[in-house]
This record gives sequence, structure tokens and C-alpha cells, in this order.
Amino acid sequence: MKKAIAGGTCLIAVAMAFAAKDPVIMTVNGVDVPKSEFEYLYNKNSQQQINPQTLEEYVEMFKLYKMKVADAKAEGLDTLESFLKETSQYRHDLAAPYLADSAYINKLVDEAYARSQREVEAKHIMFFKTRGAAENAAMKARLDSLRGVIVNGGDFEELARQYSQDRGSSQRGGNMGFIVAGNFPYAFEEAAWSLPEGKISEIVESPMGYHLLKGGRSREARGKVKVSHILKLTQGKDEAGIALAKKQIDSLYNVVKDNPSIFAETATLNSEDPGSARQGGALPFFGAGEMVAEFDSVSFALKDGEISKPFPTSYGYHIVYRQESRPPLTYDIVKRQTLPKLNMAGDVRHRMIRDHQTARLAPAHKAKLNDNTVKAIYASAATNGLDSAFYASWTSGANSRMDIAVCDGKNTKAADFMATLNNHIIPDAEGAKEVLDERLAAFFNEIVTTAEEARLEKTTPEYRNLLREYIDGSLLYEVSVRKVWDKAAKDTEGQDAYFKAHRSEYKWDKPYVKGFFIQTVNDSVADLIKKRAAQLPEAEMVNALRQEFSGNIGVERVLVSQGANAMVDHVAFNGPKVEGQTAKFPVYFMVNERILTEPEEYSDVKGLVITDYQNMFQQEWENELRKKYPVTVNAKVLKTVKRK
Repeated sequence: MKKAIAGGTCLIAVAMAFAAKDPVIMTVNGVDVPKSEFEYLYNKNSQQQINPQTLEEYVEMFKLYKMKVADAKAEGLDTLESFLKETSQYRHDLAAPYLADSAYINKLVDEAYARSQREVEAKHIMFFKTRGAAENAAMKARLDSLRGVIVNGGDFEELARQYSQDRGSSQRGGNMGFIVAGNFPYAFEEAAWSLPEGKISEIVESPMGYHLLKGGRSREARGKVKVSHILKLTQGKDEAGIALAKKQIDSLYNVVKDNPSIFAETATLNSEDPGSARQGGALPFFGAGEMVAEFDSVSFALKDGEISKPFPTSYGYHIVYRQESRPPLTYDIVKRQTLPKLNMAGDVRHRMIRDHQTARLAPAHKAKLNDNTVKAIYASAATNGLDSAFYASWTSGANSRMDIAVCDGKNTKAADFMATLNNHIIPDAEGAKEVLDERLAAFFNEIVTTAEEARLEKTTPEYRNLLREYIDGSLLYEVSVRKVWDKAAKDTEGQDAYFKAHRSEYKWDKPYVKGFFIQTVNDSVADLIKKRAAQLPEAEMVNALRQEFSGNIGVERVLVSQGANAMVDHVAFNGPKVEGQTAKFPVYFMVNERILTEPEEYSDVKGLVITDYQNMFQQEWENELRKKYPVTVNAKVLKTVKRK
């Protein structure tokens, strides 16, 4: 009993300490507003104004703000599906930086940078994936058998030539040449950069297939070079053709070797690489692994501004003119390139960060998966995969009510996890396991991060204030639309009545002309338009004239003040003659025009009327709020508010 009392006393002490740090500054309709929230919004408001409000003025505005939020909740706007969905997404987005483990992310960036400073010789045997999980499993097992042969003395290069499905490297014994980081799947690069020379990897899975790697040489990264080249093709030619190509390339070399200024022109006229010949032989910047080995070696061996002697590749004979070079990427560039990749769902590091986050946050919430339920789900999928019988078993009945996870003492049921699978049919057991692995990891992460977001809202004022500002702002907008803006803007009868009741408040300091301003091609057509206009009701005037005189008329209904338009001034206010706005319509005039010294109907000042009408609703609403929702202010706490 004494222990229970002591524990309760401890909790009360913690609560009092927290309250002391963030005391209640006011209570609106029974809802407490902490000082931190008020102070945050007060200072933000002050910084956005040229002449900031006094604290007393802001308090009155803040009261109304919170009353309107209370009214939005009374209207049930905070329970709408659209609002809940939008708020949930914002909550996730806002929490993301707070939940991120920057040290872990920086570790991945550091790793990417370290790899960018080295080039490695990649050698692999590859099998491409198919759409069938069972076939992929068999393919992986086959590659594992090849690994056993190689580890026990088999010839990697020979087996690569015989079995690898990567045509680009198989004929070279699996050798891809030197490669640079950032261009290959993470798992592939992890193996390629970590394997000692001559060592054989385990089976590596990438989005494209399965790989067995052999460690190759490693060297410092050389960056990238930009070159132009002249090519004489030898592919598919006999000895005579090859000899002719060699003679031609030697002749061209003698032309350009001492005169780089004519290299582009010579390449355009003579190179047999049509893509680059059109650009004077120019190729884009390239690094290791992007060109055939011979071309790569020569290009990087040259200095900027040098021209190589002719050399052969599998394509033919080349002359290379090196123009420019770039050093290996700096840390900042690698970071800028890497961070977006870490946010891509297809990058394995995105899942690594997610799983690291789950492992880091779960203990604080005593969160864990129920092993018995998880094993039962996997066992159900082990025979026939994810089929209709599987979903029937786990979306209803006793199985659906089994606990699959616990977090902060709250249990989540198996049926909740099944809903995330969307009845996706996976007919084979291997494919089903892969889907379950991924979806279960994502599901558990969602449970843990949601719990952490709730904790953040209680313990982190900055996060709480930003979230509360967004939620209350959204509710304020929606309730204002309903109670003021749309209510006034859509009520045309009310606008008319308001105008008539307040006609004396709408005055003009200049006369206006109201009518139909018309431009046309000549005086003859103008006469026809005037006669036809006299027969038409005003409501049909614009559309009827445009249709009947199509291509020969410009017509619009206008309400224009004196001095606002020179053409209208000439017609209505005896202003000087001016040229028409377009050469096509030199003749202009008005019909049904009348001079007004004050508005004759609400549409003449519609914008002003709507604004005033909205202000009327706003005032009535605010008066109602003051009567409806009680507010108490803690004057003592209010005195401690500081303007930053």
C-alpha cells in the first residue's frame, strides 16, 4: 500500500513539473491552451505584421480564434474523413525529421562517399529474375550450386562464360571492368566494394536478379572526363576492310594531331559514329565502367588538350581528343545525390532506415510482434500462398481477433494487418513469404511511429505547436467557409437585399457608364449591329451578337468609370478620338449606354457588397461565439509572455 502511494506521489510530481514548464494561459470551452502554444502564435503573428498588435489586442483576437475552432468541432468538421486523412498525412510528414536518426543516415552518406572515392573491378555471374517466385527460388539455388563448385576449385571465369545471363560481361569471364559507385543496386555495390580480391561472395539479390561476385582490383577514383573521338568501324569487316580502316584512321591522325582546332570539323566529316559525329565527335562526361576498357584507359591516360594516337577497340579504330576532366565527387555533392535515394521506396537503404527506426523506437513503447500469431500467418501461407482461403481465414472468425502486435499496452489484431494486404493474391509460397516480410515490417513500423508521434505531441512543444497550428487553421478555414464566406457569396438574394438596405453607403466619386461596348470592322457592319441590338433583350445581347456577327465583332458588357478607358471616354464622356485597340476592329461604339452617378443595383458593386455582407455574417457569428463559448484567462501566466 505504501509503495502504491509513493508511486502515485511520483507521478503527481512529474505532472506538476511538466505543468510548471508549460502552464495553462487560458481555457476556451473547457479546453486548456498551454502558454507555449499562445506564445508561439503571438510571436509569429508579431513578426508578420508591420505594426504588431499589443498583447491585449492579440489576446482578444486569439480568444475568437479558439472559439471558432471550438465551433468547428461542434459542427463535427474534425470528424470528417477528408479532414482526418489530410491531418494524418501532415502529422506523418511533420514528425519525420523528429523521428529520423541523423547519425544513422549520415553513416549511410559517409559510406556512399567512401565508395565514391574508389573504383572497383566488378566480376559476376548473373541470373535475371522472372515473375515466378518458385522459378526465382530455383534460379537462386542453381547459382548457389555454382558457388559451391567455384569455392571448391571451379573456374569462375569459365563458368561465367558458360552460365551468366549478363551478355555484356559473360564473354569476358564475368568481368564488368572497373565501375564507380552510385550506378548499381545497393546490395551489389556493398558486395563489390567489400570483397577482397579473388574472394567469392554469397548470393546477392538485386531488383534485377541474383549475382555471384568475385572480388577484383581496387584503385582511387579518377573522376570523369569529356572527350571527342573519331571512329573508323571494323566490326563485321574482312581483313581488307580492317586494313583500310587502319589506313584511314592513320591519315586522319596526321591531319589533327597537331591542330586540335580542326578536330570537330574532321570528326563531323569522317567519323563513323553517327551520334557523336553530328556533335563534332563530342561525347558526354563519363567515368569508369561507362566505356569499353580500351577507350576508358586511353581517355584517362591523356591530359586535357591532348590527342591520342589511333588505337583499336571491339568497335574499330579511334582517335580521342581529351577536352576536360572532373575530379571525384565532393562530400557535399555525394550527400545531395544520396539523400533523395534514401527516401525512395525501391532503394534497399530506405527499408534499412525504416527497420532501424523500428528497432530504435520499439523499446520505448514496449512494442513487439506476437510471435505465435506471426508464425500462424506464415504457416497458413506456406502451402498455397495468399489465396482466397487464406484471407477468409484471417479476416473473420477467431484468427482475425488474434493479437498480432502490442504497443504502449494496446493490442492490434490480425485483421488490421490483413487490411494492408488488400486481398492481393500471391499463388506461390515463396512469393507470399516475400510479401508478408515486407508488409509486416511496414505495418509494425507504422504502429511504432504512430505511437512516437503521439509521444512527440505531449513532450515536444515545437512539434505540438506546429501540428496544432495546422489542425486549428484547417478547422478555422472550413468553418469560416460554411458560416461566412460561402454563406454570403452564394446568397444572391441576400446580397441584393443587403445592397438595398445599405444603398446610401455605396457612393462613387466619378460618373460611370454602363452598357455594351462594341468594336467592329467598318461603319456598314456597325449600322447592322445597332439595328439588331435594338431588337434584343439585354440578357441575350452578348451571345446573340457574337453568334450572328462572328469574326466581325468584339462585344462586352461594361461598367467603366470616367477616365478609366480612353475609347469608352470618347464614346460616353466626349473624350478625344483614339485609335481602336486592334487594327481589325477600327470602329467602336456603345449601345444601351447610360451614365450613372451612383450604383443602381447590387451587381454594380458586387465585390464590395459581398465583402460587406460577409463582414456582417462574421460579426454576427463572433457575437454568437462570445455568448456560446466560455473563456477564462490566467492573468498571472499572461504577464510572463515574452515577445521575441
